[in-house]
Amino acid sequence: MMNKTILVVIDGLAYDTAEQCMGFLHGLKEQGTATFYKMQCELPSKSRPLYETILTGVVPVVSGIVHNNVVRNSNQQSVFSLARKAKLSTAAAAFHWFSELYNSSPYDAVRDRHTDDLDKLIQHGCFYHGDSYSDNYVYLDAECLRKKHNPDFLLIHPMDVDNAGHSSGADSSHYRNTVRNSDGELSKYLPAWIEAGYQVIITADHGMNNDKSHGGTLPEERNIPMFLIGDRFSHQQDCQPQQLEICGVICELLGIDNHGKAVTNNLLLEPSTKDITYLQAMA
Repeated sequence: MMNKTILVVIDGLAYDTAEQCMGFLHGLKEQGTATFYKMQCELPSKSRPLYETILTGVVPVVSGIVHNNVVRNSNQQSVFSLARKAKLSTAAAAFHWFSELYNSSPYDAVRDRHTDDLDKLIQHGCFYHGDSYSDNYVYLDAECLRKKHNPDFLLIHPMDVDNAGHSSGADSSHYRNTVRNSDGELSKYLPAWIEAGYQVIITADHGMNNDKSHGGTLPEERNIPMFLIGDRFSHQQDCQPQQLEICGVICELLGIDNHGKAVTNNLLLEPSTKDITYLQAMA
């Protein structure tokens, strides 16, 4: 079984829209290749705080990344820091806030947009800083990084869906069609990832409301999807994944020992035997 893992965080993707508009991913589900779950994001339902939650397993009020304008490096153990400690390689095609959290803060486009530095937590990066940077380019950047560097952990973070929600609201053809486009982009690359044996997690940071925003507690802001693809997952339908556990699950997939992050007991085919609690994950 392969340990290499790809995490796709589709910014602003609400659960209901993912359920209705992602035909390719649901085709994989009907074939038995993917499993689809509903998950709830942590609070506040904003982007930068939840990037940190996903990568560290720590809630925003504990991490201190509580709004989008907290511009500093993370002070938590993340997938990236734990992977580097374990001598694993890392890469990301993502919005520049990830570079600020795990590499250098504040972001300097000339210095940081194209990162190749083996001493960084994200060793190989293609970071974008314009909201209009198309998903097509993000997925292409990611595939170029994968083929060139063959990283153990690859983060992919497209943002067109979130931009469409802020422009037109969740109940709009613009938002739904942007989700369909992201699904179409995944259809270009996922077959190769599956054939190569990658473990793939596709999820979101938060959802979107009809006020063209997010940040609160409405179900449409908090309910997000998770698709799991790979032979390391149990694919049990009765699992109830938690956003706080994504970090721990990725560490398990990467073979990182003693990571101290929460893990769902029945999400993985070979669940962790360690006694890990949410309190430990948040410490």
